[in-house]
Amino acid sequence: MKTVCIGAGPAGLYFSILAKLRDPASEVTVFERNPGGVTYGFGVTFSRDVLDFLHSNDPESAARIENSPASWNDQLVRVSDRPAAHLGGYGFAIGRQRMLDILTERALDLGAKIEFEQTVTDLSEFADADLIVACDGANSRVRQAHARRFRTTARAGRNKYVWLGTDKVFDEFVYGFEQIGAGWIWFYAYPYDAHATTFIVECTPETWTGLGFDELGPDECRTVLESIFARHLDGHSLITETRTMCHSPWLNFTWITNEYWHHDNIVLMGDAAHTTHYSIGSGTKLAIEDAVALNRKLDQHPDLATALRAYGRERSVEAGARQRAARNSAAWFENLERHLHPDPVRFAYSLRTRPRPTPGAPEGFPWFLHCATQLSAGRRARRWVSTARRRQRMFGG
Repeated sequence: MKTVCIGAGPAGLYFSILAKLRDPASEVTVFERNPGGVTYGFGVTFSRDVLDFLHSNDPESAARIENSPASWNDQLVRVSDRPAAHLGGYGFAIGRQRMLDILTERALDLGAKIEFEQTVTDLSEFADADLIVACDGANSRVRQAHARRFRTTARAGRNKYVWLGTDKVFDEFVYGFEQIGAGWIWFYAYPYDAHATTFIVECTPETWTGLGFDELGPDECRTVLESIFARHLDGHSLITETRTMCHSPWLNFTWITNEYWHHDNIVLMGDAAHTTHYSIGSGTKLAIEDAVALNRKLDQHPDLATALRAYGRERSVEAGARQRAARNSAAWFENLERHLHPDPVRFAYSLRTRPRPTPGAPEGFPWFLHCATQLSAGRRARRWVSTARRRQRMFGG
């Protein structure tokens, strides 16, 4: 089988690994428009269940990923100078480039080919390919070229956001909210290695305009943000992506949905198929799950069209559920002032429960448990339970 993957993100690279493991004789080539070793973004988050999922599908790459991430055992909510509220919980993050390097090396070791600095504009050059996997991101050129076939919907979110980094290494996952003359502005921050932290800033369009960000360049924006969040940065700097140095780094999140996930022998994967708001951090998880599901369906169904239809049916259900939770989360932030409360613990509880439970999920998060998390003893108990669950999953006890 000859497979072409357009895009060397987590979805494309992981699928190339699984395809070579399933059939070492298959021909798999990944085309990436960026140079090798160059990516955009800082760190990506994932949970223990994602690590477990990786281990069950390719233990070798999973072990390398697990040895690289940063972790945290608490989430803090800081509102101006009020006392911090605790959300508890643990998580992991890894530098996006580090993750891609691991997956790239593994794919190459298995015999996949990766062609960097190759912008694909015409799929006719792959007329001899049995399968074309479009995993070239939310702005997928492949998907856009066949948008009517996939019945793609793209909708811009209301708020403005910018993806930054900082050389301050945070110990926890932190939500920080500051009120200024122009309104409220906030960030999500989490460490992704021993030297840096991802720092995503968000605000309403009214606050964005009020701060003059519609007229300021990247360096000026960074300086203003460093001043606004000075109490959180402790004198450290914010870092702007290199690709945004010549234009505004601010974006509106784009919601991508597709009614159909394949057309002929072209199939969508990752952000090309679906996007989930960064406030719930499911992008990498869904991309990996897409790759595993497509590989499994190809193994189960010798007929390609049958496999692609089965893949689309299965993944659209899971992605749809995550997108619904993500929309609830995004709406909470778009209407932040409705949820503000002078008591930081109550405000944090509203933040915690913002993504409404998906079908089949447990109902909400108990208020009493949230209150217990504010006590050091309660946090220690939660960490003990979380550690026990992790060990149970790891050793099958």
